[in-house]
Amino acid sequence: MITTKLINIVMECRELFLKGYHADKNVQYKCTVDLVTEYDVAIEKRLNKSLQETFPDFEIIGEESTKKITYPKKAIYIDPIDGTTNFIHGLPFCAISVGMWEDGKPIAGVVYNPVLDECFSAEQGKGAFLNGKQIFVSKEHDLQQSLIATGFPYTKVTKGEDYEWVLLTIANLLPATRDIRRTGSASIDLCYVACGKFEAYYECNLKPWDVAAGVLIIKEAHGKISNEEGKEYRLDNHIILSSNGSVHDALLKHIEVK
Repeated sequence: MITTKLINIVMECRELFLKGYHADKNVQYKCTVDLVTEYDVAIEKRLNKSLQETFPDFEIIGEESTKKITYPKKAIYIDPIDGTTNFIHGLPFCAISVGMWEDGKPIAGVVYNPVLDECFSAEQGKGAFLNGKQIFVSKEHDLQQSLIATGFPYTKVTKGEDYEWVLLTIANLLPATRDIRRTGSASIDLCYVACGKFEAYYECNLKPWDVAAGVLIIKEAHGKISNEEGKEYRLDNHIILSSNGSVHDALLKHIEVK
């Protein structure tokens, strides 16, 4: 199975990830609030090497090494530490995310949080799993009784369109839900929808490595993914909505359309 190979490659980085999580880190700034550490770079380098050796036909698109985002026919999108801000601050919601896509469709994905030792995985047509046990989305049908996750884009500091969209959407959605949470890691939020902890998750202005693995994990857990118009989600879409499927239409009614 492809996922077995991916899991083994990701697990090679477990000790390095945990070492960095507990260590004093050299923090640099990609922009005002977008951070990177030496561990992001080192983990990506290790992942790159192993993935290229194991899947030579696939192009690697990594957060720290890719200068321009592309969407090749065969691609592996990697985020060495999704949730770097959490990683720096000692919050346990951070993960390695590796997603394989072919012809614009996800075929395999792994999201591993070494701090909590949670390994989510999925392969097209074979189900979604957490530490080897099959997972499914929540059965909740009522948006008012649903716990929703979201995130805030780095572009918030400019108080532009993304910032306004975030405020308007929260104002629309918050009264219609049980509550809204923000973990600070898109890949983990997607996986928590897949295993039923959240009923839904939405966000804007994400990059393909943030969601490439989680998209398939939700689909294989019998959930639903779309853009803000309810159409099939593509990696170049500006907004992602994910849910257990049952609350998806109700969620769409509260999301501001850009």
